Amino acid sequence: MPVNYQELATGKYYEELEPGTVYRHAITRTVTEADNLLFSTLTYNMAWLHMDDEYCKTQMFGKRLVNSNFTLSFVAGIQPMDLTLGTTAGNLGYSEVKFPNPVFIGDTIHAETEVLSKRESKSKPDVGLVEFESRGYNQRDEMVVMFRRVGMMLKKSALKG
Repeated sequence: MPVNYQELATGKYYEELEPGTVYRHAITRTVTEADNLLFSTLTYNMAWLHMDDEYCKTQMFGKRLVNSNFTLSFVAGIQPMDLTLGTTAGNLGYSEVKFPNPVFIGDTIHAETEVLSKRESKSKPDVGLVEFESRGYNQRDEMVVMFRRVGMMLKKSALKG
């Protein structure tokens, strides 16, 4: 039996996304040494700040920093289940990426996403454009990442079948 993806979609359609709504994501994660090592090596980011304890002892924080792109990717990756899984036609871009506090091995990250704005597409009547702002926090509720992105969201009214 073929998979009915429309039935499995957990994301919100364009019409269901309202500016000002904040979604607190249920998925959290304690960052491990393996996370940092694997992500850094897979992306060829061999910065000593992520890989070398002895070097880091001589630096501002005194210990290894988790690769900031891992933090960004984790927070970006947990959004789809709540917001866009099966209801997005594409991601149009990221902006205003900030890392106000470092993440260390052993920190537990949780996140939320706010719908900032939405507008009809000028060229595609089946979609609308939605701007989201996602924020990730550590276990002390210190913000560790913030970014904005624009998604091309499917309209429920345009579904076939």
